[in-house]
Amino acid sequence: MNPSTTGSEMYAPIRMPGALFDDIATGGGSPEAVAFLVRGERSRRLLLLREILDRFDAAPGILGPLDARTVWPTLEAAAARAPEPVDTLLLSPQVGSWLAHMLRRLHGTASGPPLWADAGQLAAVAATAAVHAGTDAELVLPARGAAVSLPALGMVRLPGPQEDGFHPVRTVVSGGTLTVRPDRGPDIVVHPLTEPESANWLPVHRLDAGPGAHSVQLDDLDPYRDLDEPIPPGRLGPGELRAWQGLFQDAVAILRRGGTGPGGLRPEEISRIVPWPATNSATGLPVPAEGLSASTGDAFASMVIARPPDGLVLAETLVHEFQHSKLGALLHLFPLLDDDRSERHYAPWRADPRHLPGLLHGAYAFVGVTGFWRERIGDAEADPAGRAPFLFALRRLQTRMVLRTLATRARLTEPGLRLVTRLSETVDGWLREPLEPGTAARARASAVSHRVEWRLRNLRCAEDDKDTLVKAFRSGAVPVPGGEPLVVPGQGRGYWQDDRARLYRLRECEAGRPRTADELLVAGDAEAARTAYTEQLHGPGPVDPHALAGWLLAHTALHPGDRRLLARPERFAALLEASSPDRWTDTARWLAGGPDAH
Repeated sequence: MNPSTTGSEMYAPIRMPGALFDDIATGGGSPEAVAFLVRGERSRRLLLLREILDRFDAAPGILGPLDARTVWPTLEAAAARAPEPVDTLLLSPQVGSWLAHMLRRLHGTASGPPLWADAGQLAAVAATAAVHAGTDAELVLPARGAAVSLPALGMVRLPGPQEDGFHPVRTVVSGGTLTVRPDRGPDIVVHPLTEPESANWLPVHRLDAGPGAHSVQLDDLDPYRDLDEPIPPGRLGPGELRAWQGLFQDAVAILRRGGTGPGGLRPEEISRIVPWPATNSATGLPVPAEGLSASTGDAFASMVIARPPDGLVLAETLVHEFQHSKLGALLHLFPLLDDDRSERHYAPWRADPRHLPGLLHGAYAFVGVTGFWRERIGDAEADPAGRAPFLFALRRLQTRMVLRTLATRARLTEPGLRLVTRLSETVDGWLREPLEPGTAARARASAVSHRVEWRLRNLRCAEDDKDTLVKAFRSGAVPVPGGEPLVVPGQGRGYWQDDRARLYRLRECEAGRPRTADELLVAGDAEAARTAYTEQLHGPGPVDPHALAGWLLAHTALHPGDRRLLARPERFAALLEASSPDRWTDTARWLAGGPDAH
């Protein structure tokens, strides 16, 4: 099928065999299963393209100064001569992101440049298809400032000052050569498929995975390379490009030593990496991006990544984001849950509450991450610091908790229930695998620490529950169960970093002599840690959730029977106004129902 298909073939239903669905649902994905997802993405792209063309036919003025009549015949001719390269182009992340953005523009849910300039990217897609096919065409393309973008190929730089704004430029394609005829100055002739970087041509960078291997785009040019809104080019310098190349080769070497189950990734399935921009395009201010990555279901196998410190972190990030791509493609084929998207659920990998669709995406991604660290256990070359056992132990606990939330709270469809069940089976199998007891204990402590602090930062007791609790405490009555906690409004929360997690991850020999309250807690000196946290909490001002979480963790280490406090620490926080710090131990024992509570 090529882009000219308009009959029953385009609209034929796609039926995913159960075995392939289960293959994806375990968290992994055989080549056959991933290829089926790609087939689904291909059909979706054609349907989106058809909708856009229908809208252009109904309202030709959308394309403004561009000539709409030449675009579709150019695509048809290119697809007829070279169906595979044109198919690859239509499946590229650049075209996928543009299609989705354009439809959002037409529906009024996105913004951008003049509408004709966004719409005119279809002419750039047609010109690129003609270049690949070697067919002839004359097209008018949108220029952004002094540049014309060709998706997945690169950017033509026009002569003259680098002005802002948008204007149409005439182009001629013949035999794989592109000629741009600007309003002023000589024609610009480029050979996009073979020409190296020059004054007039910037090709998309390619990351080499080794001799004979698939190369991956490192895209710093395409206007639609971000998650939604168009952004200007941000060409990498030579040093940054070399750094990315080295990191990618290290990551590929690590991934090739892995297995084929959850956490495995075949490097050839990655299509594009977009470097996370160093500055905010709107403000010009630096962006603190270390450790950040993101992806969108509109651009399968593409990911935006801040340059990581080493190949191991890049390999983990590639696995993480490709998991999102797989689930995004599955969601294009099946409705998996029905939810109002209210953000109130705990996600161990985030500082803020999440809605259930986001929780599902996170669970699927972290099944892959958990499997990735499982594969690295014992691989001293990839993981010289020996982080894998702890991270495997931590992520399997956290991911299983989220899967339990989805199983009990989400309104899952039949395919959604099948997905969550298969993912749970994968993680349950991992939970039965033995690990060194100290490593497993530190992972459990780290998981509990994050959850307690998250609840203190994001949840609070309802006022009626708080009043009832305080009255019972002051009268010496038995504490009564409360209702569901309230989510703290967004303006009342802030981003926070789980500082204790780093200490739990370290081995005891690396932790050094404990000095801070966190270090004392992680080292096992709960009494000294509780004293240190009390001193931190005794001062004026609002209660520090990090220190309060540490205090509760230290207290329950001293009084294991009080661990029920950790399930709803916001109830203890609600009592603080009625109790001075020197009586917090009594308060905690009363709330937990301890033997000396009264």
